[in-house]
Amino acid sequence: MPIFDEAADKVAQVFPEAGRVVMAKVDCDRESSVATRFHITKYPTLKLIRSGQPAKREYRGQRSLEAFETFIKNQLEDPIKEFKGLAELTTLETNKRIIIGYFDSKDQAQYNMFRRVAMTLKDDCTFYAGFGEVSKQMHPPGEAIIVFRPDLKRSNDLDETFEGNINNFDELHIWMSEKCVPLVREITFENAEELTEEGLPFLILFHHPDDTESIKKYNDVVVKELISEKQNINFLTADGRKFAHPLHHLGKSESDLPLIAIDSFKHMYMFPNVKDMEVPGKMKQFIQDLYSGKLHREFHYGPDEETETQPKSTEPEKKPTTPPESTFKKLAPSKNRYTLIKEEL
Repeated sequence: MPIFDEAADKVAQVFPEAGRVVMAKVDCDRESSVATRFHITKYPTLKLIRSGQPAKREYRGQRSLEAFETFIKNQLEDPIKEFKGLAELTTLETNKRIIIGYFDSKDQAQYNMFRRVAMTLKDDCTFYAGFGEVSKQMHPPGEAIIVFRPDLKRSNDLDETFEGNINNFDELHIWMSEKCVPLVREITFENAEELTEEGLPFLILFHHPDDTESIKKYNDVVVKELISEKQNINFLTADGRKFAHPLHHLGKSESDLPLIAIDSFKHMYMFPNVKDMEVPGKMKQFIQDLYSGKLHREFHYGPDEETETQPKSTEPEKKPTTPPESTFKKLAPSKNRYTLIKEEL
């Protein structure tokens, strides 16, 4: 596509330093191993590589010279904000995931490693650092300390200090990634395409915009009981006011919030009673019923018979019903936006 060649020329002009910014293109038909490695499922796909690591989010913005230039400038901005006094840390936003570093100086090797990892996670966390006299009471001389502060509006967790080797990129990157990319994420219209593209069913808590208590309870249940399902399920929360359309498909409205549902990308199934989400095993069984087909079967024919020895019912034969169709599958990558999507190959 000519726009990418034009963008490469523009980038070389705006960022002339050799190796600072490189735009490259790959023929995925010829280089199939590269396509597999980076999970390319549609064309064109724009991936960002920082410090040798692919960014979690691909570029999904406007395809114009101006948009590419703005995006790259934003990516090159220093992700770390310097605090000048410990009192500043008491006024930080409570609705963001924050990582704070305490260092002797900016020349310290550990700070350079901290900054390198921060560049790869700047879209997921907010980073702060203090130096010299400002932070000396928070760490031993010559030894840096890095602390994660959770999003207090979504979590009951406490601050956590990194216990590993700060000079080891992989070790620090793994720890910071686990903290910055939470198990339970908020779905928005901006990230919905990327989340649906992961291909995992959604377990969604629909909540009122001001309801932080339900979010914390849901987060605790997922962490305590459902963490073994993280490779199979996307755990999400959704503003029920913004996502009123899926609620409508479930026959619900804002007045019914909070509620929990699974979207399998074929159908939507509602958790019977949100008040039961903290009952041990209830949410786990709900997911298992999706795997076994029980949710779908019961939507068609009503609750399963409990035993084979029960007396034969005299009630009329159950007629199949149709579960609500998935609404989130419509937010997946659009054929109007991409020239080729994997399902067409």
